[in-house]
Parts: sequence; structure tokens; C-alpha cells
Amino acid sequence: MKNFTWGHGIILALASFIIFILSMLFLFPNGQKNSEMVTDKYYEEELEYQSVIDAKRRADTIKVKPAFSQNAEGITMTFPKNINNANSNIKFVLNRSDDQNLDIKRSEQLDANQSFTIPAKVLTKGNYTLRLMWTTNKTDYRLDYDVIWK
Repeated sequence: MKNFTWGHGIILALASFIIFILSMLFLFPNGQKNSEMVTDKYYEEELEYQSVIDAKRRADTIKVKPAFSQNAEGITMTFPKNINNANSNIKFVLNRSDDQNLDIKRSEQLDANQSFTIPAKVLTKGNYTLRLMWTTNKTDYRLDYDVIWK
């Protein structure tokens, strides 16, 4: 039997290190996850973010807020009676955190029940952030909802 020398130790240490690095690459592929920015104009929108903060603060102070509900037909947003098509402009963005190709961005008109529905056929199972923005009498409001579509 040969003696174990320092040369054998170096080779064993390097081989162990290489095996460790390769196991990190193949066993834990988290670095390959899709990590997209929410918007391509991130820096421009960051400079205008104070208006978003003000719109959220105003929305938090109103007594009756728009509410969302889910059913087999889709996601329904219902607005209070004082918000209507004559005095308001309503937009929403439904952001999908893991794939921006599944994002939905539209302007909406309210129906007779003071609501609108995002149809189920345009939704994919997963987590969304619903950013609801509306302007009533030239005042901006914004509410964000976390939505899990099943």
C-alpha cells in the first residue's frame, strides 16, 4: 500500500471542489429561473412614483372601495355608485410575476351593475397583481390587489 502524500491531498481537494461546484450547478438550477423586470421603463417610472403614492393614499381614504370577486366566469371588479362612466376613466393592469407575456392591460367601461369582468379565458392559473387605476373628477386613485387564479 502506498503512502498518502501531500500531492494526493491536493488532487483529492481539487476533485472534491469540482464535484461540489458541479453538484451546485445541476442540483440547484434556481439561477435559471425567469426573472424579468416588471416594466421596461423602470427608471422613468421610478421618477414619477410620487404620483402613484399619492393615488394610493387617496384610495385608502375613501369609505367605499372597489371590490373584486372571482368565479368561473373570471375576475369581477365592482365599483361604488358614485363612480360611473360619465365622471370616471378606469384602467387596470394584471401583472403576472413569473411571465410578462401573460400580463393584461386595458381600459374598461362599467356595465349597469357598476362593474366589469376580466374573462377567465384570458387568465392562466397562477399569481397576479391587479393594479386598478381610475380617475374620478380629475383625481387619480389606485388600489393593488393580490390575486390567485386557480
